[in-house]
Amino acid sequence: MQHSVEVFIGTIHDYPGSRPSAIAKVQVDGELELTELGLVGDEQAEKKIHGGPERALCHYPREHYAEWIREFPQQADLFCAPAFGENLSTEGLTEKNVYIGDIFRWGEALIQVTQPRSPCFKLNFHFGIENMSSLMQESGKVGWLYRVVAGGKVSTEQPMELVSRVSDVSVYEAAAIAWHMPFDDDQYHRLLSAAGLSTSWTRTMQKRRINGVIEDNSRRLWGK
Repeated sequence: MQHSVEVFIGTIHDYPGSRPSAIAKVQVDGELELTELGLVGDEQAEKKIHGGPERALCHYPREHYAEWIREFPQQADLFCAPAFGENLSTEGLTEKNVYIGDIFRWGEALIQVTQPRSPCFKLNFHFGIENMSSLMQESGKVGWLYRVVAGGKVSTEQPMELVSRVSDVSVYEAAAIAWHMPFDDDQYHRLLSAAGLSTSWTRTMQKRRINGVIEDNSRRLWGK
């Protein structure tokens, strides 16, 4: 099945009271170049936690926006793509029907799902909602990230199409295992077995198995 895609890129801006971010993106049309580090012209402010070969693109389901508007009707004008800093926006692809390791063809490129997007505190400043990152994580409406398996010319006029499925762990399940379940070694082993899982998530899940504890996410979610 093919899915039409809207595409967004951004440059780094300062946020008073927070750190610089490229979350505020703008829509682009036509042909673009996709490399292993993402779309040419797209920037990331803190490359230790954003961007890089295994987080080259961020995808957010367009249908989630209607749900956020119902939750925050007074801020409805904020909730439209690319409010969550996504590069790709589609309808018909969600965390429940996209799987870790899925490979999509888009134009000349092949892109592979590596992990759920991990919400961070910059979303709180971006939306002016003090617990937005936490709400996003708790809801499971987090989107996901890709590595670029093969780069090349892509276009907003070309659809995305699933060409390979290599695991049985959906993005929704991966997020639930990581953030919503108590310590569960069997589930971490299941997630670690998902082909295509990013190195950072592999490291986190393996550390949990070794140490028997779940790490503190407060700094990521709240900036503290």
